[in-house]
Formats: sequence, structure tokens, C-alpha cells
Amino acid sequence: MDYLLTEQQIMIRDLARQIACDKMKPLAAKYDESEEFAWEIMKVLSGSDIFGIYIPEAYGGLGGGVMELCLATEELSRACGAMALGFAGTALGTYPILLYGNEEQKKKYLPDIAKGKKLAAFCITEAEAGSDAGSIRTTARKDGDHYLLNGTKQWITNGGEAEVYTVIAITDKAKGARGASAFIVEKGTKGLDFGKKEKKLGIRASATREVIFTDCRIPKENILGKEGMGFIVAMKTFDNSRPGVAAQALGIAQGAYDLAIDYARKRIQFGQPISSFQAIQHMLADMATQIEAARALVYSTARMVDSGAKSVAKESAMAKLYASDVAMKVTVDAVQIFGGYGYMRDYPVEKFMRDAKITQIYEGTNQIQRNVIASHLIKESMKG
Repeated sequence: MDYLLTEQQIMIRDLARQIACDKMKPLAAKYDESEEFAWEIMKVLSGSDIFGIYIPEAYGGLGGGVMELCLATEELSRACGAMALGFAGTALGTYPILLYGNEEQKKKYLPDIAKGKKLAAFCITEAEAGSDAGSIRTTARKDGDHYLLNGTKQWITNGGEAEVYTVIAITDKAKGARGASAFIVEKGTKGLDFGKKEKKLGIRASATREVIFTDCRIPKENILGKEGMGFIVAMKTFDNSRPGVAAQALGIAQGAYDLAIDYARKRIQFGQPISSFQAIQHMLADMATQIEAARALVYSTARMVDSGAKSVAKESAMAKLYASDVAMKVTVDAVQIFGGYGYMRDYPVEKFMRDAKITQIYEGTNQIQRNVIASHLIKESMKG
């Protein structure tokens, strides 16, 4: 299907595809097994300027937007969703600065991120605050010209590897969710520490750690926006980043489908390729159709976000929900097409299934996405 991409978008897509095929694909099994963070791939991405595709030219980027971010994330995830997450997780940590940073903050942090010199991470989730983000307990207390941060963030993508952390913390407990604020914290700041690296079902080449604040003193200049804007920062960030999660899921689905159709053409049973069996043909047809439908939704949503549309929460939730559900179904079907071989780690398809699952969970579970979508639908029906 022709999505009428610009010349620059085609260039970004093709570059990401080449890196995925030439550099990432040969290393995917190695990093999945070792569970190491794929710094060698981050250096390749850095050298190709891909980290800057969604950052304005004024700060060293290429001036693209969410659409360009989705194109690159999809192609990288087609080879390995975990390695791609080092890139996509940095975008998640960067968007609060892009959206709410002042000029000084943007000039200080964005150029190094755009060049790939520094990775970023976003810190909101806690042990008691997952889907219920309003229950965060990490605090930021004003102390002269500084804030003192105390608390622990959990399951932070790029945790320990990133140099720049955007953090949501409570500055006024009495105000509940309206008492949260957003801050920039640099790695190396006294009082900032990291917990153990989590051992995960999938996306094993991505670092997931606790981020721990113990009287972590940061200058007041590091607040994003104003006190009390923390959840606005977080929700607007998710509106921009959820199409990226959808693109990751889309790429994982496409990668699994590519393996499945290639295997179906080569696998001989009853004297003929299994691709000649109608049951397999119907599975492949459904997989391809679902992937294309997800792609259309993801691209349309990304373009809507880039247009500056006032409200995109419903559409971003739809894209994340649908693409991640498609990724899970397609990867499970791909394993089925491989049969017993699909269950063996000697073949790459089972990794795609393991990597797909998290896309239904992080940045808001798909149950929460349905809540978001329904809430907006009901509001819209009341207006009409």
C-alpha cells in the first residue's frame, strides 16, 4: 500500500531498514541470550543520525516528527524489538523536554540526544503506581534553589544506561494528581542510583531497572513547565509516544510474518510446501491484512499528532491498542505455522512472540487504552 511518504521519510525508512537487516538481525539472538544492552547498535544508530529524526533542526535534529519516529521504530523492530527500544525509549524520555522544556533546557539537552551521545528515559511507574499513575509516591521537596527527590521508580526502560531522566514526582501531596511535577535529572547526580537489571520474558536486550532517588538534589531550573504540571506533561508525552509503541508492535508483527511466509514456502509436508495448504494460506492472509490495517491506523495517527491537532489521546490509544493486539496474534500464528520448530529457540520466531507481549502492557495496558478510548467516545457523543 502506498502511504505517500515524502522523500525524507522514504530515506529514513530505507536507512532504518538497512541497519536492521545488516547490523541488528545478525546480532538479535546473541543479545537475546546474553541480555546485554546493545551498545554497539546504539553507536550505529548514533552514527546514522537516526536519534535526531524527530528533534527540531534548531537543536541538531532532522526536523521530523512522530511520523518519522514511527517509520524508524517500525523498521528497527522488524529485526529486533529490544534493540529498537533503546532508540524508542530515548524518544519517550525526550518528549517531555520537547513539549514542555524552556529554551535553555532544550539547548542544553536536545543536541546531545539528537546526536546519540546521550540516551534518555522516562520515569513515572512505581510499585504501587502502574495503571493507577495517580498513586505515585516519589516526592520532590523544595529546598532553597533546589529540589530534593526521594522515591523509587520501577521498570524504567533504558534505566542505568540513559544519561538524561525525565521524572514525575509529587511536589504537593494535598493536591493529589494535580500536585505532581516533572523534572530533568542527569545521571551522575548525587542521590541517583539504580536497582538490579530485570530478567524479562522478552525485549531482553533492553535495559529495565529501578531508578532510585535518595535526597537527590537537583537545581530548580530542572523543573519542566511549572509545579503541578507533572501529569499534564506525562499524558501529553504518552499522546506523542504511544504511536511509537504501536510502531514497535507493528514492526515485530511484520518481522514475524516475514519469517512465517518464508518458512511456509520452504517447509515440505505431504510432498508439497505447506504454503499450498488452504489452512496456512488463510492464516497468512489474515496476518497480512491485520498488519496492513494496523499500519494504516498508526501512520494516520502519527500524521494527526504532527498536524498539531488539539486532542489526539483517543487516536493514540487506538493505535497502541490495535497494533499491539495484532502483534500478539500475528506472532502466535507465526509460531503455529512453524509448528514444533517454532517453539525451539534455534529459530527466531519465538523471540518475536516474547517481544510482542510487552507492547500490550507498557505505556498503559490495553485495558487502560480501552478506558481512554471509551471515555472520549462518551464525551463526543454527549456533544453531538
